[in-house]
Amino acid sequence: MGARHSGREAALQMLFQMEASGATADQTMGLFWRNFEAEPEGRAYAEDAVKGVETHLAATDEHIRAASTHWRIERMARVDRNVLRLGVWELVHRPDVPRAVILDEAVELAKAFGTEDSGSFVNGVLAQVADTLGRKDDAPKGA
Repeated sequence: MGARHSGREAALQMLFQMEASGATADQTMGLFWRNFEAEPEGRAYAEDAVKGVETHLAATDEHIRAASTHWRIERMARVDRNVLRLGVWELVHRPDVPRAVILDEAVELAKAFGTEDSGSFVNGVLAQVADTLGRKDDAPKGA
């Protein structure tokens, strides 16, 4: 498992805990890192993501609302909602990470921690957000 993948997994767990407990990002990260270890790159990525989602939560949730016309964000499963928050934050704030990587990683997290339908739901919503943001994968070389 790569450092960023483990960072995303840790970020998802912390976002889930923040929402469940009402704790801040700093409180949640302090508790989380006392109990779990991570590679330095993965830890840094997780912390950046958790703080970023907390800082931009309203705008992040608005992107999700706009892309999920048939699902109110409050009615989404907590895992799905937080995977989406992480994915939207990456789409908006991490232009160095390819769209396909963000979507693939989000789908994997949704499958690992969510329900049977979580992967396809997350993929559909994030693809819509990415399209709205104009995030396209680079054209294949030689194309």
